[in-house]
Amino acid sequence: MSVRTRFAPSPTGFLHIGGVRTALFNWLLARHHGGQFLLRIDDTDQQRHVEEAVAQILEGFRWMGIDWDEGPEVGGPHAPYFQSRRTERYTEAARRLVASGHAYRDYSTEAERAADKESSERAKVAYRFRRKPTTPEAEARFEAEGRPFALRFRVPLGRTLIIHDLIKGDVAQKTDEIGDFVLVRPDGSPLYNFASVVDDVEMRITHVVRAEEHLSNTFSQLLVFEALGYPLPAFAHVPYVAEPGSKKKLSKRFGAVGLDHFIREGFLPEAMMNYLARLGWSFDASSEIFTRAELIEKFSLDRVNSSPASHDPDKLFWIESEWMKTLPMERKVEGVLPFLTREGLVSGPLDAPTRARIEAVITALGDRLKVFSDILKLGRYFFTEALTHDPDAVKKRLRKQGVPAMLEQLDAVLGAVEPFDVPTLEKAIHDYAEMHGHPMGQVVNPLRVATTGQAVGPGLYECLAILGRNSCRARIKATLEMLRQG
Repeated sequence: MSVRTRFAPSPTGFLHIGGVRTALFNWLLARHHGGQFLLRIDDTDQQRHVEEAVAQILEGFRWMGIDWDEGPEVGGPHAPYFQSRRTERYTEAARRLVASGHAYRDYSTEAERAADKESSERAKVAYRFRRKPTTPEAEARFEAEGRPFALRFRVPLGRTLIIHDLIKGDVAQKTDEIGDFVLVRPDGSPLYNFASVVDDVEMRITHVVRAEEHLSNTFSQLLVFEALGYPLPAFAHVPYVAEPGSKKKLSKRFGAVGLDHFIREGFLPEAMMNYLARLGWSFDASSEIFTRAELIEKFSLDRVNSSPASHDPDKLFWIESEWMKTLPMERKVEGVLPFLTREGLVSGPLDAPTRARIEAVITALGDRLKVFSDILKLGRYFFTEALTHDPDAVKKRLRKQGVPAMLEQLDAVLGAVEPFDVPTLEKAIHDYAEMHGHPMGQVVNPLRVATTGQAVGPGLYECLAILGRNSCRARIKATLEMLRQG
């Protein structure tokens, strides 16, 4: 039997990292077994902006390298892959359930249901909707009045349902604790527990791998599978992603942002795939870095932890930095270029001198460049003549007695250095410090702030060489003018 998995997001346009991880587990399972991964859009509740939201989902998957065998833009034998376009399938399945006595028309009003719920609360018993006795005459009258109705599933009482979950183990639920649930709303739109079953069967899904928040839904779906005479797929419910060091579900405050956030920040898709795969899954006690091919080869559901996995930003950045180290220079240049271009620091076709400067800055930043957007945070001053001083650095390094005079002397040193390269600059500044009896820190730190505006960064001599003689001297002059003005 070929393994067929699916991911069925609602098109909100927000791909939470927990959702992306669930999609990744589905994709890895299918790829590991040489099966198929389907993408289905559960858009029955969406009224607008579906196209742009779907486009964002597809863009995120393409960025991650998660390809799909059937679904939007790909097609397949079970199209359409949008629930909003599959109404005929749900109508036919609903007709069969009514005909077999497993479903019925519920003409109850919201006020009647509210009263029943209030009565249950007064009696201190859990509210479960059950069909009240009625007559064919009453139903005919409701129909003649045009009274709206929902289609509900008639839950059989006195049974215990057991799900053999591939992650959670056996999970049981008594049917007496499940109310008669709605299959189709009065407006004709199907609910998740109904539409999902119909789609999974028609699309021949063998493994339903989804977030554990859907575990409680599975018992209702099991009843629908049975009533329609469909074989059950295997179920696996993935624990939620927790806040760092906590068991609380991840919130926006602690990183529950969309995948688009990481794309905008310049993360590597290889690193994000690696991190999300390791979030609740392990191959052994020590392996952390996995290529796409290695994940496909080694992934299995039996190694997915049944407890929530905590989002760990530090680990994400570590994995990102490990992947960044493996990139050739050409890929790094391609990665930082959009950020420099967007800020107007680089424009037009990339000429040889500009490329050389970008490469030099990347080399100077070294391991500090963890994500591509770091080129702006750590290296903006290399690409603009407008120097911005860090106020704290100015106060700590520049506003001290003797510093302005020393900067004037260093300006003269830089004017005479030849050639203007790292070894010569390093020797000239060391010689200056030794000649004047200054500790190196008292020379290097003010010179760094005067030429870069920052207190920390790549090696000073690399910075000076990249900036060039004229730019360094102009920045020192601008810094001295700032100090004179107070």
